[in-house]
Amino acid sequence: SLCCAFPKTCRTNQGTQRALYPPRRALLRGVMEPCLSTAKEHPMSEKSASVHWKGAGKTGQGQISTETGALNKAPYGFGSRFGDDRKGTNPEEIVGAAHAACFTMAFAFACEKAGIATQTIDTTAKVRLAKEGEGFKIDRIALTLTASAPGLDKAQFQKIAADAKANCPLSKALTGVPEVTLEATLVQ
Repeated sequence: SLCCAFPKTCRTNQGTQRALYPPRRALLRGVMEPCLSTAKEHPMSEKSASVHWKGAGKTGQGQISTETGALNKAPYGFGSRFGDDRKGTNPEEIVGAAHAACFTMAFAFACEKAGIATQTIDTTAKVRLAKEGEGFKIDRIALTLTASAPGLDKAQFQKIAADAKANCPLSKALTGVPEVTLEATLVQ
């Protein structure tokens, strides 16, 4: 019998019971029943980020922090978003970093699943902010992938890259962006 991989409470045909951690131990002993829980009941992860802003729009300044501390009061404001201030970050840069990271991991996992060992993967995401009426919108994200994966032929490489682009969680979250491109180069 099988149970979900989540070390929390699982619903079974016999009611609710506590899953053992790791659930594999219980499976080996055959003590768990089929789990009726769904992925919606057990989110894989939930991460948070916060912003503190002081002042008006154009003259104000913000600080971006993440729960891991990777960003800790990183400054941003009008100048780092629309001007030449290189001391701060901006939302588009952070979206680009997140999309590049997510896509790269999806590509690496897909290669691993196909039995291909990747040596290096480098991804860049260029996020374009465009004027739309009185406001702005992200109208394009251009992903550029360069990867070294011995044993991977060009056709399989392009298929895995396209699938990773279509299916990584950030690509799915960014479906409102009208143009998301991918330029993928395999190096040996």
